[in-house]
Amino acid sequence: MRKRDILTPVGITLGFIMIMLAILTKSGTGGIASFADIPAIFIVIGGLIASMLITFKMEQLKLTSAIWKEAFHKNDMQLSELIHLFIRLSERARREGILALENELEDVEDPFIKKGILLAVDGIEPEVISDILHAEITALEDRHYKGRMLIEKAAEYAPAWGMIGTLIGLVLMLNTLSDPSTLGPSMAVALLTTLYGTVLANLVFTPMAGKLEAKTEEEVFTKQIIIEGIIGVQSGQNPRILEEKLSAFLPKDSKQRKETEDAAGYVGESVNET
Repeated sequence: MRKRDILTPVGITLGFIMIMLAILTKSGTGGIASFADIPAIFIVIGGLIASMLITFKMEQLKLTSAIWKEAFHKNDMQLSELIHLFIRLSERARREGILALENELEDVEDPFIKKGILLAVDGIEPEVISDILHAEITALEDRHYKGRMLIEKAAEYAPAWGMIGTLIGLVLMLNTLSDPSTLGPSMAVALLTTLYGTVLANLVFTPMAGKLEAKTEEEVFTKQIIIEGIIGVQSGQNPRILEEKLSAFLPKDSKQRKETEDAAGYVGESVNET
């Protein structure tokens, strides 16, 4: 189940608010209007778009909206809930046989779990199941990397185009030194393009790329637990032993680990049942 990740929009909004407050506090009569310059916006945004068009194929650029949305959502699956699921599957598999797990798949939304359980039900060797699912993880990491690279490149290009705008503004200013009325607009372009590019890179693109990378690591970690759970269920491991094994992935003394142990009736005794 996916939910909105409010931290991303809150962080971006808070950053812009802090910048606006700093401008309003220190600026004179010009206020916010002094920091709005159409030519500077054209240089940074137009140059950024042009660079992205040159760097990537159209098929990759079409994924931009989907990648953007991904940074504003999070996977709501708790690791403790995932471990509970495999404990339940293990109990049913030991009680009714591995084929009975097909009925359990109706309540499972995650396609990765479904695929692994179906492979187990079909009697595929554990090593083969592990290889297939790890191949899925490798493909996932590759897809996420290619998508994240769009944001990372934007983070590189934005400040670079800001510097280009600064050079343009300085050239315009030096060419019109004899006309004092042109110095202000030229200097505004020179400075504001750098400001725009730097803000976009450090408040939007770079943090968003970092969040996407963290989400990929979290998803890969979750899938590693899923693989261990599927192999444990297929091999007929005792549910309590499987709980011990999967709980090892949770941080010690964490809330989720405590919830897992409490839900499974864990009393802190050594597992001696096989």
